[in-house]
Amino acid sequence: MRISVAQLNYHIGNFEGNTQKMLDAIEKAREGKADVICFGELATCGYPPRDFLEFEDFIQKSDEALNVLKEASTDIGIIVGAPSRNPVPEGKDLFNSAYFFYQGKQIHIQHKALLPTYDIFDEYRYFEPAKKFSTVLFKGKRIALTVCEDIWDVDQENPLYTLNPLDEMKEEGIDVIINLSASPFNYNHADARKEVIKKNVLKYKAPMFYINHVGAQTEVIFDGGSVVASPDGLIFDELPYFKTDQRHYELSDVIEGKQRSEQSMSKIQKIHDGLVLGIKDYFGKLGFKKAILGLSGGIDSAVTAVLATRALGKEGVRVLLMPSQFSSDHSVNDAKELAENLGIQYDIIAIKDIYESYLKELQPIFRDLPFNVTEENIQARIRGMLNMALSNKFGNIVLNTSNKSEMAVGYGTLYGDLCGGISVIGDVYKMEVYALAKYMNKDGIVIPENTINKPPSAELRPNQKDSDSLPDYEILDQILHHYIEERKGPKEIIQLGYEEKLVRRILRLVNINEFKRYQTAPVLRISPKAFGMGRRMPIVGKYLS
Repeated sequence: MRISVAQLNYHIGNFEGNTQKMLDAIEKAREGKADVICFGELATCGYPPRDFLEFEDFIQKSDEALNVLKEASTDIGIIVGAPSRNPVPEGKDLFNSAYFFYQGKQIHIQHKALLPTYDIFDEYRYFEPAKKFSTVLFKGKRIALTVCEDIWDVDQENPLYTLNPLDEMKEEGIDVIINLSASPFNYNHADARKEVIKKNVLKYKAPMFYINHVGAQTEVIFDGGSVVASPDGLIFDELPYFKTDQRHYELSDVIEGKQRSEQSMSKIQKIHDGLVLGIKDYFGKLGFKKAILGLSGGIDSAVTAVLATRALGKEGVRVLLMPSQFSSDHSVNDAKELAENLGIQYDIIAIKDIYESYLKELQPIFRDLPFNVTEENIQARIRGMLNMALSNKFGNIVLNTSNKSEMAVGYGTLYGDLCGGISVIGDVYKMEVYALAKYMNKDGIVIPENTINKPPSAELRPNQKDSDSLPDYEILDQILHHYIEERKGPKEIIQLGYEEKLVRRILRLVNINEFKRYQTAPVLRISPKAFGMGRRMPIVGKYLS
């Protein structure tokens, strides 16, 4: 049997576009003399469709796409993920299903059993879990169809689930496992899923074809990396990360393990490539052409500008330099140098006069009250307003440049530097931002060395440095990681050797600033626990307040 794996970039709700991509892949599979082609989870509608699944018209369009694919299966098997209707009145209206078409007919369907509700997932909101399991006989081989999470309880030690779908099928005999996935990217996840795949093939002594999505859906990024694994537990082949691809495999070769091909990428390279793809698809799938951001001469806006240029091309990025009387000359020069290095359009609007006009109008109310964060926030909001003005006038989409460290502790101004259509580095800690900058310069200076080496500063008052308000980022990032990614409480973190007063201060800042994060742009997700849909915290709460 010859199996074709299609790693495609789907677009939520774009049934015509998704179907055409699959039809094109089917034709390539025919040319490659494949017996069967495999697509990803919910490929007809894209993942995650969320509450679109509650619209009858949405499901009808998915059904129409399935009919087109079924008609295309005259001489080739087609395995595709899609929502299916629950025919009985009990339970949810839909299943998350893997369809198998051949010779213009549906020869098998297997519903997903393990419906995740953790982190970004909320599948039990929409789908009924499978209760029946069976393999399908095709070309003399017994195939076990599974959908994403269904292979993740291989050790039956996951407290979220009470069964293992493959255990339910193994009595029929399993010659090959095919798993249709939509596995979201984080910088640790590829290694974790390969370990799960290896455990499955060793346990069931059968090869596995694991088909993943690639591309971004708003904040959720899919990295591809589809896997073909041999029964000996070794990776036979791994498709590229962050790129569409299609490959054909002789099942006998996979069983014998004649090929070994596994990728290796550093954490920073994964973050870089993931963010570039996230920006590219956010703009491409929404039909936007050009991004704009404020370029301050600091590290965060510099890294964001490079990522945007690599995603959209130099014609797709515009930057605005907005110096105030507190901005240093070298910051303006660094910003200009970066814009020129990238070949992107830049404009300069000094905000001193605008800022002073605000103070003049407010003076009768502020009177002789001393300068404080109010005046700093006014500057940030002037810059936000200017970015938004160009956005409205020219149709440019504002990129938010705040990093995860700052977002965590509320070191940002609502309706000012926190504005934007998408938060590019809001899941990237400050020290990771520096690592990204160095990675960007690996083949030659792109970001000026002064931008990387100078102490970080918002430059909203004389001689300001971030360290005036925050602990050193090396320490801050470690404590934040323990709290956010690892979900350790204050006592656990203090026991690791951090100063109690500092830990409690930082954790309190994280919690009391949830209201800011709630109002900011979607954050491109690159970590195991990003701000946004995967981290649901109350705004009004007493914990650590």
